[in-house]
Amino acid sequence: MEDEEMEKKVQQYLQRKGFRLTELALQEERNRLSTSSLSDVALARSENDPARYYDGYSKLRTWAYSSLDQYKHELLRVLYPAYIHCFMDLVAEGHTQEARSFFHTFREDHELMHSRDLQKLEGILSPLHLEEMELAQSLRQNKFRIKLCEYSYELLLQYLQKTQALVVLGIINEHITFEVSPGQSSLISDDSDVVALIGTSKDLAKQINQKDVHWGLLEDSVEERMEKALSDSDKTEAEGKDADAEDNKKRSSEGGKQGGSHKKVKKDKLVGATGKNMKSETSMVSVAPRVKPELTLPVMPVEVEQSILEDLRNRAQLNNLSLPSVSFYTFLNTHNGLNCSSISHDGSLVVGGFSDSSVKVWDMSKIGQPPKTSSSQGENGPSQGERVSTSDEGRKSYTLFQGHSGPVYSATFSPFGDFLLSSSSDSTIRLWSTKLNANLVCYKGHNYPVWDVQFSPVGHYFASASHDRTARIWSMDKIQPLRIMAGHLSDVDCVQWHVNCNYIATGSSDKTVRLWDVKTGECIRMFIGHRSMVLSLAMSPDGRYMASGDEDGTIMMWDLSSGRCVSPLVGHSSCVWSLAYSCEGALLASGSADCTVKLWDVASSTKALKMDETKGGSTNRLRMLKALPTKSTPVYTLRFSRRNLLFAAGALSLGS
Repeated sequence: MEDEEMEKKVQQYLQRKGFRLTELALQEERNRLSTSSLSDVALARSENDPARYYDGYSKLRTWAYSSLDQYKHELLRVLYPAYIHCFMDLVAEGHTQEARSFFHTFREDHELMHSRDLQKLEGILSPLHLEEMELAQSLRQNKFRIKLCEYSYELLLQYLQKTQALVVLGIINEHITFEVSPGQSSLISDDSDVVALIGTSKDLAKQINQKDVHWGLLEDSVEERMEKALSDSDKTEAEGKDADAEDNKKRSSEGGKQGGSHKKVKKDKLVGATGKNMKSETSMVSVAPRVKPELTLPVMPVEVEQSILEDLRNRAQLNNLSLPSVSFYTFLNTHNGLNCSSISHDGSLVVGGFSDSSVKVWDMSKIGQPPKTSSSQGENGPSQGERVSTSDEGRKSYTLFQGHSGPVYSATFSPFGDFLLSSSSDSTIRLWSTKLNANLVCYKGHNYPVWDVQFSPVGHYFASASHDRTARIWSMDKIQPLRIMAGHLSDVDCVQWHVNCNYIATGSSDKTVRLWDVKTGECIRMFIGHRSMVLSLAMSPDGRYMASGDEDGTIMMWDLSSGRCVSPLVGHSSCVWSLAYSCEGALLASGSADCTVKLWDVASSTKALKMDETKGGSTNRLRMLKALPTKSTPVYTLRFSRRNLLFAAGALSLGS
């Protein structure tokens, strides 16, 4: 018999026998069972309802934004992890349309701080995409660490208990770890490291940064010999002045003119002492430790060494009171075709890399002079030759190098200006001779576009950065790379040599900067703190500090020995494309797409930093000395010459 027929027969039997109480008890039991089954169905439907994510997150968002100002900035930190995990859970459950609607509804809240991640997550349209995307896998497999004060944490727990927000509670339990600190809430300005993904880069950075870094200068460098010569000359000069002073005393005692000569001698001593103090205060290089090279360094020609020594003797001493003169070179009418530019170490040559695969070099001494009407072919055929072209009735002459088969993304001169390197989207690097005006070597090793290439401070060796997520070290006399540095999670966008040639630094789209040992190819430092792709790097002349600039306009100065950010800086409103330290390390110059060059006081900041370290203080911020705006020209590159003159270059798409 069926269940319904059985229940009907039992009910008829109870009525016939007159068992009224038993009949009522059976009826109540039947109603209770039907009610519980309906609630189970409703609960199952609600658990699969995509609207619960929208409701849970919107209520959490409203509560966080309506909190007290003292704790609001801490409670808002929970929103971003909750937002991205609500979105990814909707996609994983197959609610694609609801996921996209949720994503775009609340995207504006997180656009400022996480625009790069949101651009990548926006492309997730199916559960398969979640499995294939590296960023999504990293977010789902690792937890966020969020710093909160004790009272903010209590407020969050009370909210979750009161509202019974199961969706948000599940996300917090599974994907967030709280680091609760006693006392008052942290300052809003300290928000650089309060939300971090743990289990990946943070833990790896702690492990890597325990290794030793020898950040000093090379032994027996030209600068060191120059400093010894200067100190020796100062000693002999001081001895000569003392001897003159004794002679003057004897003569003055005889002639009765003791007072006047004594004042003159005292004045000379004072001038000499202040000159020495200025040099010792402005130069960070003289106190840097000396290290041995790990690479076989080339022999420097005598005439080159003499030229460098001459530049060092005539070098201007820069500080916060004595700022450099600036020469700005502007490319006109480039029509968005200029991808990169660079300036030689003495400022005499300027190179530009263009989207039409050409490389053009201008000699600044010949600008405005009548051009030579000559044409020649290079050793490697017409495709790799050169010609001198003129325009505007001979006022602008340049040397044209052709050989690449794709847009040129980087170009750089050797330290002495006799060679030029260029890299391109054709995945090759080419070495050119500025004396012969010809292509010498084509280096092939990368599999994808090469974004940056840089000569070492001594020449001969160079480093490259590519879309294939690797950096490579080369020497001019070998066509294969000497080392391959692999470890970044995205494009390696920029590369920079350490001043002692034992390390290279790389900046990446994965928002990290890494320091590599050129001898072993091992990563020995990992710097985390940028919120967007790192576009520029610079090393201080003493080798202790490194500056990095990103797409958002933020500059960070790092201590290589400790791996800490010692001076975060927010001054630009757009990409920082170039950074350069002055020769003695007192100033840092930054060039940006916001059409400004800015000068920062590094010497005073590092002094204050050392004082804070001894007192146990907090991080110091760089002080901006001067902003130099161009009319409407983005700044592509900066270069301090050996005499401490600052050269800059930029491009106008349409010039008048």
